[in-house]
Amino acid sequence: MSDNKKKYSVNNMMLAFIAVLVAVGLVALAGFFLLTPPDEVIMGQAEATTIRISGKVPGRIASYRFNEGDQVKAGDTLVFLSTPEVQAKLMQVEAVKAAAEAQHAKALKGARDQEVTAAYEMWQKAQAGLTIAKKSYDRVRNLYEKGVMSAQKKDEAEANYNAMVATEKAARSQYEMAKEGARKEDKAAAAALVNQASGALAEVESYVEESALVAPIDGEISERFPEVGELVGTGAPIMNIADLTDMWVSFSIREDLLSQVKVGNEVEAFVPALDNQEITLKVYYMKDMGTYAAWKATKTTGQYDAKTFEVRARPVQPVEGLRPGMSVIWKHNNGK
Repeated sequence: MSDNKKKYSVNNMMLAFIAVLVAVGLVALAGFFLLTPPDEVIMGQAEATTIRISGKVPGRIASYRFNEGDQVKAGDTLVFLSTPEVQAKLMQVEAVKAAAEAQHAKALKGARDQEVTAAYEMWQKAQAGLTIAKKSYDRVRNLYEKGVMSAQKKDEAEANYNAMVATEKAARSQYEMAKEGARKEDKAAAAALVNQASGALAEVESYVEESALVAPIDGEISERFPEVGELVGTGAPIMNIADLTDMWVSFSIREDLLSQVKVGNEVEAFVPALDNQEITLKVYYMKDMGTYAAWKATKTTGQYDAKTFEVRARPVQPVEGLRPGMSVIWKHNNGK
């Protein structure tokens, strides 16, 4: 009987010891889960390079060649603008250029053939008059030296001869000028006017080209803003093209969670829209978002303001189906 009581007492002690161990284990396990900080769930958004299409000149939307969601190639014509004012300006500068070219051609060619012939005839007439005036002067001078002719007659003949010399020189200059054409300065000025008109024409032609806007990159039409028939101003957005081959995920992270976030690190995330598909991202950009995005302390002591940083990460491998605007979830492990 005494042996049975001893066995019973030992069994009770063993059960009590096991119970204590189980209780201690449960408390330790509960403490582990309660004291271990939970993972921070950081939600980001997928983004892609977006090119905004706009024109240099105002106009009215004439027609679109692509709709939202269509794929385009670089160089494809996207939209036509109606720009009657630019067309009118083009006609004006073409007329100005034609007038400048005509003036330049006239300066290069010089006087007309009839004008050159007339100047030559006047010179020949002046030469004939000079010959007669010289002979008359020589005859009168000889007679004057012999005492037959008075000094007055000699002076009159000499004056007439000198006048004919000047007349012959003037006629010859007129002929040479007509034959040579415009001066170098006049030719240079005419050429400058042609260059000026050519520059104005090239400028207007560049505006005419802006009436048909083309795609600068391969991509997808993500947005169209004005409707056909609406007026758009200079630089006004007409449509956006998204380059889905150049995508990244943008996160807004409080600075106290950045201890394990470094440029070049790879992180794991998942995309809810793709059946929680897991993806690997590589951080390539970090920048504070300014005071407007700071987390303000609610207590005057024991807390501090925390800035928010924009963190961008690219998928290590292309993610099929990932679209701009999709949420990407990153579980940041605070224990690491």
